Amino acid sequence: MEKRRKFQGVLNILSFNRHFYVFGLLTLAVMFASRLLIEWPGFLFCLVLAMVLYGLIMPLAVSAYVYDFSGYYKFHWLENVIRNDEEIEQIVSVNAGFDEMSFIIKNKFPKANLRVFDFYDAKRHTEPAIKRARKVSLTYPNTEQIATDEIPLKDNTADIVFLLSAIHEIRSHEEKIQFLRECHRVCKPDGKVIIVEHLRDFANFLAFSVGFTHFFSRSTWKDVFTQAGFSSLCETKFTPFMSIFNCSP
Repeated sequence: MEKRRKFQGVLNILSFNRHFYVFGLLTLAVMFASRLLIEWPGFLFCLVLAMVLYGLIMPLAVSAYVYDFSGYYKFHWLENVIRNDEEIEQIVSVNAGFDEMSFIIKNKFPKANLRVFDFYDAKRHTEPAIKRARKVSLTYPNTEQIATDEIPLKDNTADIVFLLSAIHEIRSHEEKIQFLRECHRVCKPDGKVIIVEHLRDFANFLAFSVGFTHFFSRSTWKDVFTQAGFSSLCETKFTPFMSIFNCSP
């Protein structure tokens, strides 16, 4: 696997959401140009300018913190979820076509068998950012394309199912439940489904402003886990902006 570049997390945000930043820069240009035609009240202009700059800069600052400086890709956070003495034989990693994790997972668990699945469906998962991300993502060898209602594994075969910053791309509530039922089915009774996601909460509102609506609330995740049949759910925070859900069948 190629070594991550400095500020790769920020560069990814800029690349995948460039339509948002183009719109923001155009807004700034229109604001300054409009001062040639109309007289803005000084306080109002400064307030609107600060709001636009905040909306452009804060997501990049938070993304740098979470993805470039927090150690997210070093997987230290996993030490609080999986004990060193656990025997891990079968791992499943599922993504939406942008896969930065499977190579790291294999490096961390070299003796385990790793199956990698991509559930992206262009007709159902229509976010522009994920379409752009798929074009530049490295593909783990033998990654299999799947539908969200069928993971091609037998019942009770996986020790760990990793869903890392992926299933928020499933926008339909019912589809999320259906997919997590499949994860529940393939997971061993003493296995784990590990999900890492931003939440639609106050911290992420401060970080991403209206962009926080791309994520789902804690109550939504708890509801889909419950309806998918999981018997236990433990949430821990990794930075104020991300939650780790450790689910057991």
